[in-house]
Amino acid sequence: MKKLPADSPADAAAVEAYFAKLTEPARSTLQEVREAIRGAAPAEAAEGFHYGVPAFKLGTGLAGYAAGKKFCSYYPMSGRVITRLAKELSSYETTSGSIHFPLDKPLPVSLVQKLVKARMAELEKKK
Repeated sequence: MKKLPADSPADAAAVEAYFAKLTEPARSTLQEVREAIRGAAPAEAAEGFHYGVPAFKLGTGLAGYAAGKKFCSYYPMSGRVITRLAKELSSYETTSGSIHFPLDKPLPVSLVQKLVKARMAELEKKK
């Protein structure tokens, strides 16, 4: 498992505290999504909170995730990513900034990889 830095020890502790409060199956589901993001993110990405949700950051938000009462959400930190990958996301409920998936069924690793890659491409264009 590739370990990414946190912005600070407090950020790392906050993410761990977030997971500690989750109940099953949401905890396991989000842990799988977290690992998929971690695997797709570049080494310099840091884990912490962004816009109030656990997220990986590269100076700005790269990918976030959260659990709700009825579903989990993935936040690509850009509505353009959702628009760009609309075909791949057609079986999920989406909003302008999030992708919803069942509490007990994580997003496929291959889809998370595409989402992270699309967001990274956006961030590269901004440089």
